[in-house]
Amino acid sequence: MPDNSIRMTEQELLHSLANVYGPKIQHQAEFRGETTCAIAANDLREISKFCRDKLLFDYLIDITSIDDFGEEPRFEIVYHLYSMPHAVHLRLKLKVPEDSGAVDTISDIWPTANWHEREIYDMMGIRFNGHPDLRRILMWDGYPFFPLRKDFPLEGLPSEMPDVAFTKVTPLEGGPFVTVPSTATSKDREPRARPPEL
Repeated sequence: MPDNSIRMTEQELLHSLANVYGPKIQHQAEFRGETTCAIAANDLREISKFCRDKLLFDYLIDITSIDDFGEEPRFEIVYHLYSMPHAVHLRLKLKVPEDSGAVDTISDIWPTANWHEREIYDMMGIRFNGHPDLRRILMWDGYPFFPLRKDFPLEGLPSEMPDVAFTKVTPLEGGPFVTVPSTATSKDREPRARPPEL
């Protein structure tokens, strides 16, 4: 472990990363003071451990996923890292082909990855190999679709699961929100707060 009392600059951290993994960094870009490194999916765990243990990227801020529908590889996963001792941001990006649809988990490296990976699995259908509890986190078990994929329609898709989901229209009468009267469909009307009773 490096000495925590020695604060490294972003350039020093990136230089250390490049010295060890230079050939494995496919592309590097800097924008607004933050650096993004594109890597291969099979290098994720090794580079993540190095970033945590040697460069002190001790905080996984977020993991996001992108659906580049119509391109191959279709999916991209972005890991947002932060080093509290050095006050430096780093972003790792990798591509995931649709036919494999899987990448290794990093939930044992940064425990905060657990729920982020579950959400990506739930919304995009990307699996995380070795995840300790990979199940849906927002949609119900058995839901057959992935709502954040670009080929998922905005108005949703019907699902026949009467024991789990609503099976009939639930009126908003008496609820906290109402829609503006309109001939538009429900997906085009914006809910508005009900005015307080006089």
